[in-house]
Amino acid sequence: MLIERTSPDKLKPFFLQLIRRSFDQLHMGDNDIADYVATLLADFSHSDKWLMLRDAQGRSLHSVVEMLISAMGPEGHNRALGERAVRKYVGDYTLFMSGLFRTFVQKRGFLQFYLEEGKRSYQAVSKLDVSLYRPGFLLFEELSKGFETYADALDYMRKCYFAAAPGVNPFAGVFRQLESLVRSGISSN
Repeated sequence: MLIERTSPDKLKPFFLQLIRRSFDQLHMGDNDIADYVATLLADFSHSDKWLMLRDAQGRSLHSVVEMLISAMGPEGHNRALGERAVRKYVGDYTLFMSGLFRTFVQKRGFLQFYLEEGKRSYQAVSKLDVSLYRPGFLLFEELSKGFETYADALDYMRKCYFAAAPGVNPFAGVFRQLESLVRSGISSN
């Protein structure tokens, strides 16, 4: 079967519906957070987004530590913007991985680090947004404060809506859901 590359804009409603349902079941979250997380999941549905940060030689950065080191640079306005972009990405990456790929992260002993660094990164984004006079700092403040809760909600969502049968490929649930989107015409380009 040929699988089309689906645009993040077409995947977002799919993820938003599941996130809202999960948040409602867990009696948590708000619409702004749900919308942000749905956008994040739709963006991260493409593997090139996972490894978008690169070093000076153009190699993909594979660890959170490498990503954080890349945020260091000369002082000034451009450094603040660069640090904000990297911190936002680290927050997004750690939320994505500690939520949807929790078992993978736990097996490698990274879960606590990811939870702490994701919280720290979103807090840094919020503070940088205030210092740069950017709107939206409250969203990142909330993501920081509730980081572990939101990661837990994504893990819950994965278990409820993407669970595979015993002995079946663990990604089968996701593929089955996305395949139904393709068949229904939502993902036609």
